[in-house]
Amino acid sequence: MTHPTVSRRRQALGGLAALLFSPHPAAWAHHGWSSFNQDQPLYLEGVARQVRWRNPHAEFMLEPDPRLQLPPDLARRNVPAQSAPVDAAQLLARASVPGRQAARWEIELAPLFRMSQWQVPEIREGERVAVVGFGLREQGATPLLRVEFLFLQARAFPMRSSPA
Repeated sequence: MTHPTVSRRRQALGGLAALLFSPHPAAWAHHGWSSFNQDQPLYLEGVARQVRWRNPHAEFMLEPDPRLQLPPDLARRNVPAQSAPVDAAQLLARASVPGRQAARWEIELAPLFRMSQWQVPEIREGERVAVVGFGLREQGATPLLRVEFLFLQARAFPMRSSPA
């Protein structure tokens, strides 16, 4: 007969192994930068839904405007300097609206510690938000965008690194 402690350990290890080797994308909620197409920055603007202000990073669903267009001033927007070497003007100039039409996008922001460093106000349900970021290379039913720049309440917030 197996001791109850040994049995619980086996169950825990079996569950961990199932998660680690699962092909299901929901098993991997966090993605590294290499999972995103950094060759094509995307611009999205719309209404925030299902805001989750938590670690490992803040997230929300974005309902994009039905007639989404690039703002004429996007490439000229003033973005604060950050510690990572990101050419904001060049990245914003290359941004485009997504070719894919989706009713909702999952938006992945920076970790809460970095959001605090930038003094990003907590996004509220129903608030208008604009973002520039990178789409996941292999998109599922609900596309995912990792944010490089957040535009909120007439301010710009870099997401890649800490303030310079």
